[in-house]
Parts: sequence; structure tokens; C-alpha cells
Amino acid sequence: MANEKLEVMSLERAIFAGGCFWCMVQPFDELPGIHSVLSGYTGGHVPNPTYEQVCSKTTGHTEAVEIIYDPALITFADLVEIYWQQTDPTDAFGQFEDRGDNYRPVIFYFNEEQKQIAEESKQRLANSGRFDQPIVTKIEPAQEFYVAELYHQEYYKKNPANFARNHARRAAFLKEHWNEQN
Repeated sequence: MANEKLEVMSLERAIFAGGCFWCMVQPFDELPGIHSVLSGYTGGHVPNPTYEQVCSKTTGHTEAVEIIYDPALITFADLVEIYWQQTDPTDAFGQFEDRGDNYRPVIFYFNEEQKQIAEESKQRLANSGRFDQPIVTKIEPAQEFYVAELYHQEYYKKNPANFARNHARRAAFLKEHWNEQN
């Protein structure tokens, strides 16, 4: 073999909660630099929760996605901008059809740089005038992420008709508020 140079990738993590995790996977899933997007639970006090436990609203967890990405191809700032365009950042009590604390919108950060990027982005969105209500999405330190059950993974691919029904109200909202960028 000739001298081959093996590059070692340095991957990073991002965790976003924006309502039903089924709707949060697809916007990130096929972007350059994304290595995986997993549905799961985070932010609560029950270890290894099940979907039924999280839905009971007694675990403190919220549905979220964990994104493993290559920062040389896509940055955390890029991911945050995509995140805003998937949620209603003025609704702290869930997202669209999904109501309750387990659907609250949160940007979780792993370090001070991610925290600063998220806070600055949130402030820019608040100052933009795009929304006439306050931006209430939380920015919190990342906690343990528990991968959801297998049937929740890549739900939009496995169940396109049901995904489309669940995604309809979100899609209409996004079109109304972000259409000029789509």
C-alpha cells in the first residue's frame, strides 16, 4: 500500500428539543456533516425512561434529538439556525399538537461556546421582529440523553403517512413564518 493518510474526524454533539421528536429528525437527517440523528429523552430525573413514562409527564424529560455532526462541515451555529426554523419559539408549553412539559422547546449545550452561540442566536431572533411574542425557548446545560425505543427512530421514513398528519400543523406554521427562507 502506498502511503495513505488517514484523517481522524472530530465529531461533536448537539441536543435539541422542539416538540415531538418524530418531527425533529428529518430537518437535520440528511445534511452534509451529519453522522446521526437519534430520537430520545433528556432533561429529567428518571434514568432510562420509556416512551410511556415520558408521556405520563412524571419524569421531567422532554422528547429531543441528539445530533452527532462534523463541525468541519456544519457548525453548531448552523444547527441552531435550522432548529429555530423547526419550532414555535414563542410557545413554552409544547409545540403545535403536542402539549406539556415533555414537549417543551430547549436548546441543550455541552460547553460555554455552544451556550454563547445559542444565546446570541436567540437574541438575534428576538430582535428580528419575526415574532410578535417573546422567544421563550430555554437554553440549558445538556444532561444524560436516553435513546428512545427503536420504533421511534427515523419515524418519518418508516411511517410517512402518519408523519405527514402529525407534521401538518407544524409545516403550516413554518411556512407562514419562514417561507422566504425555504
